[in-house]
Amino acid sequence: MNIKNTLQEHKNRLDFCGRQLAIAEVTKNRENINKLNKEINELKAKIAETQTQQKTQLSDKAQKIVNMNFNRVLSKAEQADMGKLKKSVRGLVVVHPMTALGKEIGVKEVTGYAFKPF
Repeated sequence: MNIKNTLQEHKNRLDFCGRQLAIAEVTKNRENINKLNKEINELKAKIAETQTQQKTQLSDKAQKIVNMNFNRVLSKAEQADMGKLKKSVRGLVVVHPMTALGKEIGVKEVTGYAFKPF
């Protein structure tokens, strides 16, 4: 399972446990409160670990892309016909500034990275 889905499942479970904890506190069920608090703490730890893994994975990918020999900003015409551009340039990686990868690298415009000039 990929990291994004795992993270989302942990967050959903944490949300569910939070709602159950509110119900248990209203009914003053000490056994459930203790069990849910323990589960919430475990889920928070899992979420933090998963987010660290995700950031590490993103940093590794960003480092590989930045190490490519050639990069340049793509024109609007090239962006409009991305399929043609990707077919003509072997190993082209396009990074958009609004994605997590684009923010990690720090690009301001849509940029293409490749091993050879294009």
